[in-house]
This record gives sequence, structure tokens and C-alpha cells, in this order.
Amino acid sequence: MGHREDLLEGARRCLLEKGFVRTTARDIVKESGTNLASIGYHYGSKDKLLAEAYVSLVEELSDDFAPAVGPAEGSEPGSLDRFQDVWSNIIGTMQRPGSLWRLSVEIVAMGDQLPAVRDHLALAQREAARGIIPLFLGGREEDVPEEDVDSVGKFYNTLMTGLITQWVFDPATAPTADQLTEGLRRVIGASAEAAG
Repeated sequence: MGHREDLLEGARRCLLEKGFVRTTARDIVKESGTNLASIGYHYGSKDKLLAEAYVSLVEELSDDFAPAVGPAEGSEPGSLDRFQDVWSNIIGTMQRPGSLWRLSVEIVAMGDQLPAVRDHLALAQREAARGIIPLFLGGREEDVPEEDVDSVGKFYNTLMTGLITQWVFDPATAPTADQLTEGLRRVIGASAEAAG
């Protein structure tokens, strides 16, 4: 590995141990075995490095979101069963000890103090919105139309942000995948009733 990759790995470990605010450039250098100048050279700033490290952690974790897709298992894209399966998997990542989702809450709460991190993650959110749609509706990420990113993707991202906040704040009362699915079922039912 080169310095760039070493820095990213060191920053990932620091984020999980200390979070955004408490991680210093010296922490990252110590953890990565590099030097202070490498941060500026490869990433521009410590905050940009931390933002990239966070995105890489989330991307790695998002592999766990997908529902089972074997012939006798899984659920049809777009179905309530698929909705429930995906949210169940996402919630499973929130229940793990040392869940990285607390970092999301930290950036929301401290965003004005971490503008470079906030700005980098704001850009990454659009791609997250694009990437989450196929989990629920099927298809390929690269085929998701922009209008779907701006509607369906933002809808799922909003649910995700609220869910993260609730699970970090009070896991005992945070919603389950069953409760989210029942809520959606009732919204769909009320909407169909109003239209009919």
C-alpha cells in the first residue's frame, strides 16, 4: 500500500475509535505510519480525508443492505416484502456493537464545525440516493434516472437519516423493519382509499 491508502485506512480506524471531532491529523499519522505532509498532499486536508474515509466505511457496510436473491429466497423488487427485507438488513447494521452510524449523527450535529466534511458528504448523498434505489426496486444503479434520484432516492435517504438518528438516540424505541413496513402499508391503503 502507498501513503494514500495507508492514510485512508488509518483515518477509517480513527473515525471508528474517536469520531470526526476528536480525531486529529497526528492521530491519523500515528495510525497510518505516514507523515503530516502526506495528508495535505494526497487529500488536501484532514477533514477531506476523514470524509473520504467515512464514505468508504459506508460503502463497505452497504453490501450488507441487499436482500437475499436466491431462487427460493428474497422478495420481488418493489414489493412490501422487499421493503421489509432491505430495512431489516439496514437495521441489522445499526444494531451491531460500535455501529458507524453514530458518525452520521455526529456530522449532522457538528456539521457547521466541520464544513469540509459536511460538503463532501453532501455530494456523496446524491450518489447514495442513486445507489439505494436498486436495493428496493431492482435494476442497476447506473440505469437509475435522475428524476428517480430526486424523488425516490431522496425519500429512501430521508427514511435512512431518520432511522439512523432514532437508532443512535434510543435503540429501545427505534422502529423495526416490521413497523416501517406496516406504516407504509397503511399509508398506501389510506392513499388508495382516498383515491377510490
